[in-house]
Amino acid sequence: MNATALARFGSDYAAHRASEGRGYGGEELLSLPYLTSGPFAQQWTVRARSFDAFMRHVVRPMAKAANRPLSLLDLGAGNGWLSYRVALEGHQAVALDIRDDDVDGLGAAGPFLARVPGQITPVVASFDALPFEPGSFDVVVFNASLHYALDLPAVLGAAATVARAGGCLAILDSPVYHRDRDGAAMVEEKKAAATSRFGDRAETLLALPFVEYLTRTRLRDASTGLGLAWRRWRVPYPLWYELRPIKAALLRQRRPSRFDLWTSRVS
Repeated sequence: MNATALARFGSDYAAHRASEGRGYGGEELLSLPYLTSGPFAQQWTVRARSFDAFMRHVVRPMAKAANRPLSLLDLGAGNGWLSYRVALEGHQAVALDIRDDDVDGLGAAGPFLARVPGQITPVVASFDALPFEPGSFDVVVFNASLHYALDLPAVLGAAATVARAGGCLAILDSPVYHRDRDGAAMVEEKKAAATSRFGDRAETLLALPFVEYLTRTRLRDASTGLGLAWRRWRVPYPLWYELRPIKAALLRQRRPSRFDLWTSRVS
């Protein structure tokens, strides 16, 4: 990987997020993912449903079975809200992200760290090269981040390596399409709108060849030889979200993605 290109992406992405008003503070920050007001509240209702499913199907059953606190690796942690929520239930979390800015990168995690001292460890790194010993974590979760992988098999392999035998990999809030052509169409739409959306940062933000989206087939093929068998947990999202495929069909548009929760045990 070109470290300079990745650093430039992180810097420009932080600036773009700031321009969108994505930085949170005070009670708004501490409320995540249960944000109820502001321009992005609707998006957070979707992320809150994903997180609730993750806790219900992964973290709480695993903690009950182990009868001890879990160790969790939060990949693409952003400001650390997921790590904080997990820590509130008594677990240890490592919040990893390439960004340490104070917009919504790890530099914004201070209020979380102060409220659960010693339970969250922030780490600035890429998930392409995880700086941990094999078998370090009970749960490894891609937190709205796996679509930013440059090499999907390598990233999944690294995550599986740092998970303990019997542990769990989880994917949250990455776009998953039923058909590859719909995902490819989304990428083309993004490129076509890049200048109007990103302005002068468009070239940098499109420079790296991220996978951008997942399909069941992509996930299966990338997991070949890793001993991973993925299960999809369909998440009951808000009605407006669930109606999107009907709206797309009526407008003769491509099918939208779904988020949902995907998990695999590690052998």
